[in-house]
Amino acid sequence: MTAKTSRFVLGASMACALGAMASTPVMAQDMEKCFGVALAGQNDCAAGPGTTCAGTSKVDYQGNAWKLVPAGTCLTMELPAAADGMARGGSLEALTRDLPAA
Repeated sequence: MTAKTSRFVLGASMACALGAMASTPVMAQDMEKCFGVALAGQNDCAAGPGTTCAGTSKVDYQGNAWKLVPAGTCLTMELPAAADGMARGGSLEALTRDLPAA
């Protein structure tokens, strides 16, 4: 290889390595299922009855639909109050609130 080609290959390799190092902390972050925090149609896979997989929740903050969130943030997420004024919060287990009408 010529010196110019060698430098190009070395530069490209270093750029790839630096890019991988920059994205690793985000990808390595622990995640947890958080129920009752997804907007309609934005849940992650396998919500409760009436849904089949990702994007199938029918109402905002559907209690049996979950979203992956950074570990430790589910229970402290701020959500808007329900229509009746009751406070909402995320849960590590399925909830019975805000379910779609049968």
